[in-house]
Amino acid sequence: MSAAIPKTGRLDVRVSAPVKQLLSDAAAAAHKSVSEFVLDAGIAAANQLLEERRRFDLPADKWAAFQAALEAPVKRRPRLKRLLNEPGLLG
Repeated sequence: MSAAIPKTGRLDVRVSAPVKQLLSDAAAAAHKSVSEFVLDAGIAAANQLLEERRRFDLPADKWAAFQAALEAPVKRRPRLKRLLNEPGLLG
């Protein structure tokens, strides 16, 4: 087992009384402190959201179409090239 990374950061959150009670009740049901419960739930939600942004599933026919689009020859887009080479509003 590797050594635990020391907790040096702090995260403060303001909540309404009903939300605080809800979190306290859920933490008690999970046999955790409110801090442990909120941290565990936050980490799980963050991991799930980031995983959903890294991976996507497609049915076989859609996957084949996606791969074909990736492998298709590049189409020249002169107007797009010109647009991307023009200076923007900020110079």
